[in-house]
Parts: sequence; structure tokens; C-alpha cells
Amino acid sequence: MANDLSSPTDALVAAAALAEPRVLVTVAQVAGSAPREAGAKMLVTRAGAYDTIGGGHLEMRATDIAREMLAMPAGSLAAQRRLERFPLGPSLGQCCGGVVHLAFERVMPEADAHFATLVRRKGEGRDSWRLLPLGSTEAASMYDAAGLRLSGNGPALLPLPGSGHGAECTLRLDDEGRQWLVDACLPYRPRLYLFGAGHVGAAIVRALAELPCQVVWIDEREDMFPSALPANTRIEATDTPEAVIEEAPAGASFLVLTHSHALDQQLSEHILRRTDFTWFGLIGSATKRVQFERRLCERGIPAERMAEMTCPIGLPGIRDKAPAVIAVSVAAQLMQVWEAAAHAQAHVLPADTNTAPASKPTQDNPCIA
Repeated sequence: MANDLSSPTDALVAAAALAEPRVLVTVAQVAGSAPREAGAKMLVTRAGAYDTIGGGHLEMRATDIAREMLAMPAGSLAAQRRLERFPLGPSLGQCCGGVVHLAFERVMPEADAHFATLVRRKGEGRDSWRLLPLGSTEAASMYDAAGLRLSGNGPALLPLPGSGHGAECTLRLDDEGRQWLVDACLPYRPRLYLFGAGHVGAAIVRALAELPCQVVWIDEREDMFPSALPANTRIEATDTPEAVIEEAPAGASFLVLTHSHALDQQLSEHILRRTDFTWFGLIGSATKRVQFERRLCERGIPAERMAEMTCPIGLPGIRDKAPAVIAVSVAAQLMQVWEAAAHAQAHVLPADTNTAPASKPTQDNPCIA
């Protein structure tokens, strides 16, 4: 859905920020091909919509239902909670052909603090989970990464869905037949440590602004950073950037494009001494790569480690060196890397066995309490 660019584009941020009647729509469950994955969201108000569940006829129907709810007196269950099933091919004429269950949740004024806390925890890099009763108007409960209740009246410990693709959102039935939406509000897993606040670094930050990643932007020149930052970016102004490398978590990605070749080499050495990063990119030509390989080998980095250094950066075939062009190319390259890593992880970890069809309970579907 089209939005004013000054408005929040993330549905949870919009839910926390807008002081007007609104309905949060969540893709609760997917079978087969669908426009978006389970957990995708959009927020609908009487006059606007924020974020997307995939567009097309499905989104149009979801918007109509949400506005029907907003037109009803707020006290009834039908005005506050709904779960709707959409066969995309037969009922909506969409070529995806799968089945999507959408959960509709009217956001009442008393839930403002709940959503503000979710957004704050996500910005701090902390996992949160929501347990929403779909058959009552009771408030949602919030849980931490261990499943311990932080707020609400749900069970003290929530058995979380298992890891794996699509496991972040699921429908559950308890042993009394009540239906619940178990929904993750997680910070983006891909994390990029970007060294250098020059023109190319700033362009890359802008290109990544609305992509599913966290960016840590590092430079010792604090005055180089802009006053306004994307929501997924935080600044680390430091004259010891190698310490940031040492403290970065396993699985992080690194991109080095500072104003100094000497600093680039120093950072490259520290990064290549790690063996647990997802990707390492160094700005420069093929000539710079040859020089750095020789110097890094002289510093004790094994020659075989050089295969883990991407230099030049960006997708092959894009030769324009304008900062905005480099940024688009690098952003696309990073998305390829991160999606491949997520796919590999999903096939290594056990699949979630806690998901059940919306229509009936199964023996594989554990109760909530």
C-alpha cells in the first residue's frame, strides 16, 4: 500500500506511533505459495495503511475487513479480533495458489504501551514474543527470548515455536480448544558492521535503511555522521574500531571502506583473524586486493583465508563508481549473502513441529498452558 514517506513504514512502529483507531493484520499461517511469509504485518487505519502483507487482492480484502471492524462499536469481539482464511486461487483469483490465514487485531488505546515496549525492545536487539487470544478481547501477553512472561495474563512460561523458516509465527490451540496467535517480534538477524562514514558509507546506509538488517556504522570522525539515522542503524564513534570487531557476535558481516588504506589493512587483518563471520567486504580494485593479500600474508594471515575477503565489492557487471550505484550493488550483494545464510540455517536446524491447522487441534500441537 502506498504511504506518505514521512510516515512509519513498519507495521509495529505504526501501531505504537499512531494515536488513532487502527487494526493490526498479521499473516498468522501459510500453506503453499503466498505473497508473504507467516509473521508479515500491515496496520490499517480509517484513512491509511502501513507496511504490507503482499499486495493485490488479498491486501485489498484485508483492508476492507479491518475497516469494517473500525466502523463497529469497539466493545464487541467481532470488532476486536478475527481470524480469516483465504484460499488465494479459488476465492481471490491470485496465482500464488496457497492458503493464508490472517489475524485481525484492533489496537485499543490501552495497548499503546505494549506496542511501544515491543518497538523499544526490537531497537535494543532483544527478542520478544506475543501471545494473542483470538477468541476473546483479553490483552496480548509479552514474553522474552526464553519464553518468560513480561506482561499480560498469559501462562508464566510460553513454549516457543522451534527454530526454522516460518517458525516465528504460528497458530496454536490449547487443550480447551481456545485459539492463540504466537507471534515473534524479533530484531533483524543480519548485522552489518560498516567502517567508514564517507560518501560511499553514507550511501550504503541509506540503501539499507528499509532492508531487514541491523547496521552498526563505525568511524572515529563523529562529525561525519548525519543528524538523522534510519531506524535500523546505530553509530559507534570510536578511535579503536578494532575493538568493535572483537566484540561483534558470531555470524556478523563486515564492510570496510574507510578514508585510509592503512586503516583498511588494519581492520582487514582483525576481521580475517576471526573465522565466524558471514561475509567480509573491502572496497577497492583488483590491484588493491593483490596488495592487501601480500601484506596480510606478511602479517601472518594464511593465504587460504583470503578467499573469505570480497574485494572488489558489489555485484559483477555493475561498473559505475557513483556512491549511490555502489550502494545499490552492495545492498543487493548483501541480501544474496544473508538469504543464502538464512536458507542454510533453516535446513540445518530442526523444523518447527508446533504449528497446527487453524481448523482443528492435532496431537502434534501442544497446549498453551
